[in-house]
Parts: sequence; structure tokens; C-alpha cells
Amino acid sequence: MSEMTHIDDQGRVRMVDVTAKKPSQRTAVAQAVVHMTAETFQRIVDGAVSKGNVLETARIAGVMAAKKTADLIPMCHPLNLTHVQVDFFPDAAVQAIRIEGTARIVDQTGVEMEALTAVSVAALTLYDMCKAIDKAMTITDVCLLKKSGGKSGSFSREQSSP
Repeated sequence: MSEMTHIDDQGRVRMVDVTAKKPSQRTAVAQAVVHMTAETFQRIVDGAVSKGNVLETARIAGVMAAKKTADLIPMCHPLNLTHVQVDFFPDAAVQAIRIEGTARIVDQTGVEMEALTAVSVAALTLYDMCKAIDKAMTITDVCLLKKSGGKSGSFSREQSSP
């Protein structure tokens, strides 16, 4: 197991010191899945939700959230992101929308938390805009799909699954 980098020798919480690390290009991709009724799914896909365009609103919320990650997660470094993208993959067979978020940077620390924050807030926004139609929606499978760059190298969920 790797060292707990957010804890000092006396057990106090700290922000990791990345001063000595060399900047490198880093990318992270995360996902979240929102499950819903067939009616809710169809209304989102058809653009027939009274509050407006659900997916575009959720996309904007996800990008904005990625940029605010350090304000939400106490020990995250504030980052100057170079790219954030939020995409949606509706699946009528299971009445769910998979959200995928990508964050990119050239810096001394990774962007996994920014990608995870983007998809989490996009999913919450989708829920918020549709809760009047479907309070039973669920948000599942929030996870890191892959990352590249940095000292720890690359990670891909497909390659690390048992």
C-alpha cells in the first residue's frame, strides 16, 4: 500500500508538498452513471424537461465544478486546468445516462479529483433538473476510468480489474 501523503509524521493532516516535482502533462478521465425511469430518460433525450436543456446545463456545471475542486476538497491543490470536457452517453436499454469527464493539465500534481468532481456535479445537476419528474433517480459508478502522467504513471480501470 502506498504512503499516506496527506498525513505528516505526527499524524496531522497536510497538503502534499509538490514543489520538487517537475511539471508534466497529466490527464484523468472519470465517470458517473444516472439511472432513471423510461419517461425521464425520454424527456431528457427529447429536450422536453420544463427546466431547460438538462445535458447542456449539466455539462456547464461539470466544467465549472472541475475548476472549483480545490474549494471543495480540503487538501487539493488549486490547479490551472488546461482542458475540461464533460460528455453524455445515453443508454435507452438501461434507461441511464453515463457521464464522462476529462481533465488535463501540465503541472506538478494530478487531475483525478477534478475529473471526478466534474462528473459528480454534472450528475447532481441532472438529478436537480429532473427531480420533479423522477425522485427515484440514482447516481452510481462514480469512478476514475484512467489517468496518465506523473510519477505514478498510467492507470486504466480495464487493465486493473480482477
